[in-house]
Amino acid sequence: MKYCSHCGQEVLYSVPEGDNRPRYWCNHCGTIHYQNPKIVVGAIPVWEGRILLCKRSIEPRKGYWTLPAGFMENGETLQEGAARETWEEGCATVEVGDIYTIFNLPHINQVYVFFLGNMANGDYGVGEESSDARMFTEDEIPWDQLAFPTIGRTLKFYFQDLKTGDFPVRTQDIPPLKRKPALDENI
Repeated sequence: MKYCSHCGQEVLYSVPEGDNRPRYWCNHCGTIHYQNPKIVVGAIPVWEGRILLCKRSIEPRKGYWTLPAGFMENGETLQEGAARETWEEGCATVEVGDIYTIFNLPHINQVYVFFLGNMANGDYGVGEESSDARMFTEDEIPWDQLAFPTIGRTLKFYFQDLKTGDFPVRTQDIPPLKRKPALDENI
């Protein structure tokens, strides 16, 4: 951040008086520009034992499969966001159930929240941020083509818990992915 969105003056990055951590703030008008984690919300849309996955048509991870999920919008609840994302990405109506997984990703300032969900009917389609949408059984899921660790972990927990019928809330921290070195980095 370079300029204050309140008055247009240049901002400082330091600890404002009365605070305990560095933040962007304007010493002209006094506005503190708080930057907080983004919440990603989604659902596990289930219909007759199969799960709806969408293939991403946008970056990051374009071309990889995901549960319908995305950033919350202002003025909506977690559940409303999960239902909206399912509609936007998979053209499916989902009855959002209990909260299921929560993943903290402090290294990218995000929190992922997934809900159990039942599709209202078997209808789905390709949404505006997807290039494909399909229903999968556990054996059909393209495990090596999932977009994010949060998706794989949520699906593995789901199929594990499906065997017992007990779906506890699961919370985990996800560390940064280990980057593979480029071919020429070892030369």
